[in-house]
Amino acid sequence: MVLVKSACNCYLSRMTHNSIHRPLILASRSPRRRYLLEQAGLEFTVIPSRFDEDAVELTDPENYTESLARAKAEEVATAHPESWVIGADTIVLIGGSILGKPGSPAIAREMLRRLSGQVHQVYTGYALYCMEKERMISGVEKTSVRFKKLTEDEIDWYIQTGEPFDKAGAYAIQGLGTFLVRSINGSYTNVVGLPVCEVIELLIREGVLTLQPSEDGSAESGIRP
Repeated sequence: MVLVKSACNCYLSRMTHNSIHRPLILASRSPRRRYLLEQAGLEFTVIPSRFDEDAVELTDPENYTESLARAKAEEVATAHPESWVIGADTIVLIGGSILGKPGSPAIAREMLRRLSGQVHQVYTGYALYCMEKERMISGVEKTSVRFKKLTEDEIDWYIQTGEPFDKAGAYAIQGLGTFLVRSINGSYTNVVGLPVCEVIELLIREGVLTLQPSEDGSAESGIRP
């Protein structure tokens, strides 16, 4: 369990976790999802889900990722029923095939060659769940990503950095892999691992977050429970 307090004061002055008795939990060990929520100015606890992903049947990407996100949130919420839990799952899809995390340089090379010069899709299912309130909200975000045409030297260099090996699709758009991407159509943070805009909207709508006036009083109060 990790308690995260963001240092992003520009957001903290206007966005406040609204319920002391309903802490916010991120049910993921992903450092990228943690980073995104920190950048949004949120205070939360990290409790990775131990849900067995193989227990969910691989169907279409939307249903698959949303089902996994819901299952991960539910698994953590059973031990923390009073909390709001964020679950998420991200996949990379090209030509109808899912690209997972490469287990070797050879597999990473194969994935990057397949992505080279092509458009692929990134799907992230997300869920917000509070067991005590019997409230579950979930959705799926899709982003299309176009890779540049990669040379073998570029692929070899990127693999030797070690970055591809814990990333779905063998790349990190927010890291060194930024040079691989020619363009995107959709949410950038979705490609990183969590559609922050959509998640923040849910948190505000459910009263988990409140928008506060700035210190000089120039901003109006936002949504309250």
